[in-house]
Amino acid sequence: MPTKVIAVANQKGGVGKTTTAVNLSACVAAVGRRVLLFDLDPQANATSGVGLDKIEGASAYRVLLGEGGLLDKIQNTAYERLEIIPSEVDLCGADIELSRAENHLQRVSQSLQPVIASDRFDVLFVDCPPSLGVLTLNAFAAADAVLVPLQCEYYALEGISMLNRVMGQLHDSGVNPRLELLGVVMTMFDSRTKLSNQVVSEVREHFGERVFETMIPRSTRLAEAPSFGKPIIHYDKYSPGSAAYELLAQEVLNRLAL
Repeated sequence: MPTKVIAVANQKGGVGKTTTAVNLSACVAAVGRRVLLFDLDPQANATSGVGLDKIEGASAYRVLLGEGGLLDKIQNTAYERLEIIPSEVDLCGADIELSRAENHLQRVSQSLQPVIASDRFDVLFVDCPPSLGVLTLNAFAAADAVLVPLQCEYYALEGISMLNRVMGQLHDSGVNPRLELLGVVMTMFDSRTKLSNQVVSEVREHFGERVFETMIPRSTRLAEAPSFGKPIIHYDKYSPGSAAYELLAQEVLNRLAL
């Protein structure tokens, strides 16, 4: 079975995108799959979220500009079966430099070919920047599917229609004809509030079965975990946030037939 490439994306910041990329990667690795987390966000929060330092030259930046290979950038984490291609602030420059390069939308896809061919991983999660810039479009061009974290707030649905349109354009123009929406995961859910429940029912009305059953609760432990450089299952295994991401991992694996 070839490596499945999943872009975790939402152009709106603060929706739990990196939290989802890190915790989903850790939970999928914990159930026995070989996982690569590709931090493509210059903020490098996924990198620090698994306990790695942001080191100059460690990211995919140079590789995307044609120097070296991504296999050399892969690093181990403290967690079994979970490896990472870290990020760094320099990656900010890639948005500008890539837009001037030849085949600028295919750079991530081309760079990932040797990684996929190595057959080292079952699934590869790409943590995208919170924008629809060149790096995110590159991730979409390389991905089999996109997973969208959506927070339970009023403006949640506004951004996703634009993201959907961009995915449709990449699919229909032939840039990536296999691209599909893996699903929408509702984050920061608070069952006590009317708003959370309202947003969830609206999103389910819009996207039907594409919305994952599992919802990620608003949780202090989940918010604390990154400051310790640990995914939630390794920080507080018995917390509601940990249970939610473990359930989500099972749903994702079922949809990917892995």
